[in-house]
Amino acid sequence: MGSQPRSFAEALRASSDDDLAALVTARPDLLNPVPADLAQLAARASSGPSVARALDHLDRFHLQVLESLCLDAAPAGATRLVARLPGADVEQVDAALRTLARWGLVWADGTPDGAVHPLTAVRDALGAGAGGLGPPLDVLLTAQPGTRLQTLAEDLGRPTGTPLAETLAGLHAHLRDPATLDAVLADAPAAAAEVLEHLLWGTAYGSVPNADRPVRVASAASPVEWLLARGLLLPTDRGTVALPREVALHLRGGRAFDQAETAAPQPPTAAAHDLAQVDRTAGAQAFGFVRAVESLLDAWGVDPPPVLRAGGLGVRELRRAAAVLDGDEPLTALVVETAYATGLLGPSSDADPVWLPTPAYDLWRADETTGRWVALASAWRDTTRVPALVGTRDTKDKALAALGPDLDRALAPEVRRGLLDVLAAAAPGTPVGAADVDAALAWRRPRRPARLRAELVAGFLREAEQLGATGRGALSGPGRALLADDPAAARAALEPLLPQPLDHVLLQADLTAVAPGPLVSDLAQALALMADVESTGGATVYRFSESSVRRALDAGRAAADLHAVLATHSRTPVPQPLAYLVDDVARRHGRIRVGVASAYVRCDDDAVLAELLAQRKAAELRLRRLAPTVLVAQAPVEAVLEVLRGLGFAPAAESADGAVLTRRPDARRTATRPRPPRLAAEHPAPGERLVTAAVRALRAGERATSASRGPVVGGVAGGGSPPRSAAADTLALLRAALEEGRPVWIGYVDTHGGVTERVVDPVRIAGGYLTAYDHRSAEVHTFAVHRITGAAALEDEPA
Repeated sequence: MGSQPRSFAEALRASSDDDLAALVTARPDLLNPVPADLAQLAARASSGPSVARALDHLDRFHLQVLESLCLDAAPAGATRLVARLPGADVEQVDAALRTLARWGLVWADGTPDGAVHPLTAVRDALGAGAGGLGPPLDVLLTAQPGTRLQTLAEDLGRPTGTPLAETLAGLHAHLRDPATLDAVLADAPAAAAEVLEHLLWGTAYGSVPNADRPVRVASAASPVEWLLARGLLLPTDRGTVALPREVALHLRGGRAFDQAETAAPQPPTAAAHDLAQVDRTAGAQAFGFVRAVESLLDAWGVDPPPVLRAGGLGVRELRRAAAVLDGDEPLTALVVETAYATGLLGPSSDADPVWLPTPAYDLWRADETTGRWVALASAWRDTTRVPALVGTRDTKDKALAALGPDLDRALAPEVRRGLLDVLAAAAPGTPVGAADVDAALAWRRPRRPARLRAELVAGFLREAEQLGATGRGALSGPGRALLADDPAAARAALEPLLPQPLDHVLLQADLTAVAPGPLVSDLAQALALMADVESTGGATVYRFSESSVRRALDAGRAAADLHAVLATHSRTPVPQPLAYLVDDVARRHGRIRVGVASAYVRCDDDAVLAELLAQRKAAELRLRRLAPTVLVAQAPVEAVLEVLRGLGFAPAAESADGAVLTRRPDARRTATRPRPPRLAAEHPAPGERLVTAAVRALRAGERATSASRGPVVGGVAGGGSPPRSAAADTLALLRAALEEGRPVWIGYVDTHGGVTERVVDPVRIAGGYLTAYDHRSAEVHTFAVHRITGAAALEDEPA
């Protein structure tokens, strides 16, 4: 066994590969990039930002243990700390210390009592308020003026007239002595004792006017002055006093906390729902949510809403979308934001941008319902977007818009996963309320902002229900698979819960079609092209009209195609009015053709064109006759089509060669874009291969740094400089190392002319180049032999 570690870096060097793997797995930010050696790893792990990130992931009990450890300057073990944590036993505290050591927040010095040292950055991050206590006596006393220290020493019966350092030391020893404190507190007035009790378990600070005024024992007129005169309270500024840490610990009986919170609070027992009923409810919600996304994006593909100048979706457009979905605005905001997070929706790149489906939407729609739900639910789980904030106001009293830039919250993914985890920990079928979920998350991550977390939990519980991750407030089977990040299991769990889609509708004589349930995808798309949704609910009612039939014809459908769809998929005979409507619109469709001039109008019946020229409402098109059957318009094709349709005509667009253009109104798409940016709140967990490679690289870098150098053959080396030897000697040593399979120490001139030292394992020497494994970079490199200044064997060869 080697000597006992005297620093964190030495403790890392003495640790096993498994310990190093546990450290970089728990704190993945340490691998960005992989440190060159263990000294660099220790420096990075003890830096303030990295320590703060690690502390943010500790639960309340581990923080209590760490804060109890930081109350003293000396290291401590589980036996000593358990006295400060009532309700915890030695085994629990010892297990917590081992976890903190694996996280690299404390390190053991190898003494028999198992004492551990917290990192300096840990003390700094926890601050003077560890355990809810105030600053230590030495900090408070040092901040006092010299005259105040002298009068305090005089009132406490300490020697006066001594150097300031001696006065400070004497006061520090006096005020932390248990016997002295007991004697002073025994004479304390009841009102002064109440002040101490108020500061003991709450905040250690109190507001007092003129807190730094001169106070003497003989002239103290109030409870606070009585305490100030005896050093039991000390001023921190003109308006604040603090209870010194040593005094508070004495009053608490040595306890750092009133009670150790060794486990998360358990929610009150609630009646569990039947698990099958929970899953059925969740399945219906999941199916409805997928259909809501599909319905809204289909509608926006035809009539896209504009993008606000500041980004986002206007309030009026959100209400219109809610009317399309026949739902409320919070649900609509969730649908819109989830589609955006999944990459199915984005702004166009026009001069006047609009919100349009992306090409990814077509691929998503071609998938099965289970796959579509998994894509949506996974995006909701991981996105930093918070739909529940839509409609609320920011600090400038500005309303937050859906799809706007101000809905990102870095904490959101962690809270969603934590919420699902809390629900998973409850008995199957048991609902858990928002307050209980928040209490559990507060124990798991006590350093997270409490107010924001509580707001997020309430909204996320509602969203999980609407999405189908929960049913009746309890975690569903698909939600459990979603938490496990298992898409295949989520598909399998959701499949039997979905209603079976129908391949038929009921046609009515009033030009409506009733879908008694969800329709197969092909029929739903065909019907959405031919008719407009009139109402939703248990059954969906579609209404046929002249404009809806013309929409299908514009998309390239023929009248025969529409008749075939209706006849094939209707359980009732096709009503005569509907058949007449299709034939009448098809007969008039395309009699007038509109092309590019800026636009032209062509019709074989010159009487129709004469009628059109006489229309005052067509004057804005600035039509003029070019031939008996051709008119020219000074307006774009789309404008001409729109005006002619408004006049009761049924024009069709044509290409430059006269062919009829099919214009699918639902096929408008924006350019492919990546998913919305997510705030980099967390470093991704490293995989096993990366962790293994990182540990090997750390060990190799450490060997390269600390390996003992042998003598340089035919050359010189000294003072830690790279070896220098003759070219023949260098080549001979490299060939010998290659044949014997052992590492070698070389000096190498880089492209900037600097000389660095490397420890390498030769692999091949050919053509004036050495191919070798470089222990410092943990990679195979090619070195030019003429740039190698020298070589030496290693006395302590790496394993």
